[in-house]
Amino acid sequence: MQPALPSAPIRVVLADDHEIVRSGVLALLSAIEGIEVVGEAADGRTLLQLVDALHPDVVLTDISMPDGDGLAAIAQISAKHPDACCIVLSMYDSVEVVKRAVAAGACGFVMKNSPRHELEQAIREAHDHGSYFSPRVASRMLMSGDAGEPLTERQSEVLRLMVQGKGTKEIAFELGLSPKTVDVHRTRLMERLRVRDLPALTRYAIRIGLIEP
Repeated sequence: MQPALPSAPIRVVLADDHEIVRSGVLALLSAIEGIEVVGEAADGRTLLQLVDALHPDVVLTDISMPDGDGLAAIAQISAKHPDACCIVLSMYDSVEVVKRAVAAGACGFVMKNSPRHELEQAIREAHDHGSYFSPRVASRMLMSGDAGEPLTERQSEVLRLMVQGKGTKEIAFELGLSPKTVDVHRTRLMERLRVRDLPALTRYAIRIGLIEP
């Protein structure tokens, strides 16, 4: 039996206008087997040029950069290279910033102060499964409900159990509620998140990183 051929490395283009940050991220990623940084950019224009020339699997980019910011670059990359996964690496974690990044086409969002292992996890998850959001970012998105008013703590608990596949009676028992109350929370969550069924709710949870695909 022929031995399995090694899989091709995940090719990454890295963009950040701070050289010391790029150097640190490059050193970190260079030590990880199966991930290869094929290009670096210090501004949005160079990032777009590199992606056009190199066709990377993953783009890891900051938001604030000269000559076209990261969000504008992500929008153009998503339009021209839909197979490239764009991950934002940022120091900002506000819901508005994350929503703008997702609207531009980002499939991941990682904080610069995250543990070093999370960067590898983000790249692999985004590449293999289509999305990754840092736990802190996912929590903020969850509590916002991706809508106007934040979810209540109880709604968040119900949502977490729903996407784990638990039924109304199981959720009611675990939270000490009546099944009727759980159904009310379920209906309000569907309305708040603008989804119509559990599969759509689950896709939402995957998109913000609440559960794994």
